[in-house]
Amino acid sequence: MRILVVEDELRMLELLRKGLYEHGFTVMTAADGESGLQVASVYEFDAIVLDIGLPRLDGFQLLQALRARSRSTPVLILTARDKEDDIIHGLAVGADDYLTKPFSFPELVARLNSITRRQREEGDGTIKAADVVMNPVRHTVTRARDNIGLTRLEFRLLESLIRRAGQCVSRQELTESIWGTDRPVGPSALEVLVNSLRSKLDAPYPTRLIGTVRGSGYIFQLAASAPGRES
Repeated sequence: MRILVVEDELRMLELLRKGLYEHGFTVMTAADGESGLQVASVYEFDAIVLDIGLPRLDGFQLLQALRARSRSTPVLILTARDKEDDIIHGLAVGADDYLTKPFSFPELVARLNSITRRQREEGDGTIKAADVVMNPVRHTVTRARDNIGLTRLEFRLLESLIRRAGQCVSRQELTESIWGTDRPVGPSALEVLVNSLRSKLDAPYPTRLIGTVRGSGYIFQLAASAPGRES
């Protein structure tokens, strides 16, 4: 799962990043509320771990802004505040669960699994663009009703592109959404992955959906182009 951690205490932020990574999560981080809101608005996450006492925009304000933008990403509030009023307010503005510090990683992981499982059960999350139908919950992709078998990384790449269909997604954004920010990735890795996705999603069909925006990134084209043309 892809997790965003928003925490201003840098030692805690690194502890969470490292601990979640060791439990198999892909992790991105933000150290203040405004940065957290920006990242959460641009990238797709399976869940957000959110501190309350953040600079520039506190956790409650971030959560309210996120929900106002119709972002339904499950949010786990993780904070030292344990007053009942704070807990009630956090849940009222859109949090899915609440865990107070100090905490254990097994409990944190269990709660993340719980809120993401509820999200999967509440809707199938099907995404449709051009003649492609993608279901992130069932991990299925079809084009023109043909089943397309994708690897885990190819699936992440397609999801990052199709959720912003018609828009250019930068190479940096794609790299971070696929591999996270916790490990270095060579500059050619994204290009190799894009070519691999194209061989499955575009090559067998008369029109191309995955376009290149020179010097910027890639785009899922709603108006498909003919093979050999550069977007």
